[in-house]
Amino acid sequence: MMPASSTALPLALTETPNGAAKCPYLVVRDPESVRDVLHRPADFSPANALVAVTPLEGPALRMLQRVGFALPPVLASNDTGTHGGIRKVVAGYFTPATVTAMEPRIRELAREAAGNAADQLVRAGQADLVQTVATFPPAVVMLGLLGLPVRDLADLKRWGLDSMELFWGWPDRDRQLELARSAAEFYVWLRRLVAESVAAPGRNLFKSLAEHGLSRTEMCSLGYFLLIAGQETTTQLISTALFRLLEGSAPLGWKEAASETGARSVVRHVLATESSVPTWRRVAAHDTSLGGGRIPAGTQILLELSGNRITAAAERGNSSPQAHAGRGPSSGLVFGSGIHRCLGAKLAELEASVIVQETAAALPGIQLRDHEPEWIRHLSFQAPRTVRVMNGPG
Repeated sequence: MMPASSTALPLALTETPNGAAKCPYLVVRDPESVRDVLHRPADFSPANALVAVTPLEGPALRMLQRVGFALPPVLASNDTGTHGGIRKVVAGYFTPATVTAMEPRIRELAREAAGNAADQLVRAGQADLVQTVATFPPAVVMLGLLGLPVRDLADLKRWGLDSMELFWGWPDRDRQLELARSAAEFYVWLRRLVAESVAAPGRNLFKSLAEHGLSRTEMCSLGYFLLIAGQETTTQLISTALFRLLEGSAPLGWKEAASETGARSVVRHVLATESSVPTWRRVAAHDTSLGGGRIPAGTQILLELSGNRITAAAERGNSSPQAHAGRGPSSGLVFGSGIHRCLGAKLAELEASVIVQETAAALPGIQLRDHEPEWIRHLSFQAPRTVRVMNGPG
């Protein structure tokens, strides 16, 4: 059973009769207030961080129950005393030295992917940079970093996108069932991976977690979201950066992005203005206060970490003073803050910068073919689904 689906809370954004967004959240945008929430986990619990935005209905729940799907709180949604020890184990795989040592491999993968895109442009006259350069390198890097076998990448990417929609989107009953079927597949695969990894020689994440005392179910729960967040959000960051560069709304051009400094500048700009994880959730653990206002126990809070369209719409239905605090998001909060700050922050920024740089260097004459692609727009995830390009004139 999924704890995420059993909570009877109004977690989906809904439309009022006049078309305005009705928001079930207290939307917090002011950076200092966001930071305050993140640094007060006893007052603002992460327990709702992974709760399904749209409560799952019977058919989807039964599909998950058949495979023993279970997601007890372990890391991102863990508000108990066990969090610190588990986080320390996982953090051991994301040390600054480990991330720095991965740069040559990341650059190798980026150049190979950019070369594939160039070949496709020659053969077909067009290419989708999401599929050719942004999709697979982050998954390869993440699995390697965690000591896990690099395999089933296409399935992993599909499962990741489906699970994001299942937990953070607004799927109807029929779509929920499709997504739950995918999530069940992923969970069965993950359970096998955990068992195999615990018995494997050498060091890997699941073996380390088992030595720390986690159960198989707890390891599957941690792995379920880590194997998504650890690579799909980076793919989405890269996709947005490439699109904004080619669209012309980035602070510098495609040619400048072919340098290390230029690529890093573009990625940091996107992180601050339109990151792949623009919002995150908390819930008031008890009656408390924020920014001088009273926050009742159980209040569902949506924190804006970077610019996005979800909270802009949501705010129109929310009159809270905290929701309308004057300043916009800060790039310093894009990966969160405090005891739940994203462990892969440095890795994501490095991967995105290297891949943007190598793509811009390898494809100097390209231009956008589709200026209005379909976007992923879930509560806490956003990115263009495609970045279709073609060779420019001359």
